[in-house]
Amino acid sequence: MKGLILIATLIVVGNAAYAKKNCTDQPKDKWMKESDFMKRLEGEGYKIRKFKQPGTCYEIYGTNKDGKSVEIYFNPVDGSIVKEEIE
Repeated sequence: MKGLILIATLIVVGNAAYAKKNCTDQPKDKWMKESDFMKRLEGEGYKIRKFKQPGTCYEIYGTNKDGKSVEIYFNPVDGSIVKEEIE
């Protein structure tokens, strides 16, 4: 029984890890340029401490306009938020 629980947990965690890095199925030529995307976010009040492009997402670590720490995954095609963590 413990083995089944462990397997189920690994599947759920593995799928969650995959899902958070799968933000679009569009080819990269449809994505916003990283520099344009970052300028847009800065214009919205974000301060970007770290920018990454894991899998099919744009990801930032920094602060929002309220000064709260954020980790956000964005769809690189339209800039929509796919996953957001605010502290």
